[in-house]
Amino acid sequence: YQGTPSLLSLLKLLNPAWRSSTMSDLGRLVTELQVKGVRGKAIPGNRGRRGGAGPSDHRALHLDGTTVMVPVHNNASAESPYSLESTRDGLAIAGMQQAKATTVCTSDEPAFYGLSTADGIPYRSIALLHSRDVLATTLLQTCIRFRDRASSCQFCAIEQSLDDGGTLARKSPEQVAEVAEAAVRLDGVQQLVMTTGTPNSSDRGARLMMETAIAVKRRVNLPIQAQCEPPEDPIWFARMKQAGISSLGMHLEVVEPEVRKRILPGKSELTLERYYDSFSEAVAIFGRGEVSTYLLAGLGDSREALLNCSRHLIELGVYPFVVPFVPIAGTPLEHHPTPSTNFMVDIYQGVAELLKQGNLHSQNMSAGCAKCGACSALSLFERTD
Repeated sequence: YQGTPSLLSLLKLLNPAWRSSTMSDLGRLVTELQVKGVRGKAIPGNRGRRGGAGPSDHRALHLDGTTVMVPVHNNASAESPYSLESTRDGLAIAGMQQAKATTVCTSDEPAFYGLSTADGIPYRSIALLHSRDVLATTLLQTCIRFRDRASSCQFCAIEQSLDDGGTLARKSPEQVAEVAEAAVRLDGVQQLVMTTGTPNSSDRGARLMMETAIAVKRRVNLPIQAQCEPPEDPIWFARMKQAGISSLGMHLEVVEPEVRKRILPGKSELTLERYYDSFSEAVAIFGRGEVSTYLLAGLGDSREALLNCSRHLIELGVYPFVVPFVPIAGTPLEHHPTPSTNFMVDIYQGVAELLKQGNLHSQNMSAGCAKCGACSALSLFERTD
């Protein structure tokens, strides 16, 4: 990393009251940066990624020892009041009224990015580094709904990186296993997150998840999270678990019926009740706290709806990973406004309290986005408790 741990980072560990206050301040800072983005595309290091599945157009920043993903490539960041600039002492975030983080640094490109398979496919076309130690791959870079924007998820950019030639339409289990072994050996990767576009099959991608996990585990003992829509037959939960997958993500994104129909016109055909049933079946296999879901705040769901949904999920043993919606360039929602910092902080505080009451903790998860936590400030509010 470009930078060194600060003295304040050490003092926070010694003084719980100071640590709680500082973590709360850092949580608000991270929230502000994640909803407004940062200008600074010329800064060297790992450039992050554009397009693809899940939160994108981001790059990793390290703020006072905490790694967060911050938008740098989209419309929101282009208009951000904040910029990442080189200084005599390293890096700084310009635009802040006062210094709120003692250190700001970026990570270098991982070593495995410089490698290719025997047939010439760059490793970075198969999997990418997220945060500081998470390997992520989209096994199928296509989705049955994507090409019809009347039915596709309106925020999704899963096939953009495919169109740009930056990835493969389908990653084979052997390819992912080869890259995973190199990423662990060369860059100290600690977990693997596998997601997928939804195929036209009843398993919703679970079969490929299972086959890939088996191949990875043959080469390296790496905790794995799989992410897919609920398969029609719940037997796939047990099969994925037996293959070596530690945790599962099934993503709701939005929860109110009218918001689901507007944002997820095709995916919303799977009702909330169907998701809740699948969550219960998955928790029975993977265990309480090893199943999670994304909730995208800022797309129309009210505070009450998000908190009520989170409460029910926690009762089921599911971790509600709340993330601020940040539009991705080239999607139907690319000009949609991001939520306010105050709205997100209010949601984070409410969900953190519910997690405390339900005794669910992101750091207890074996693998996955909530375990990593870099795309959200929720874990920082969780830690203030």
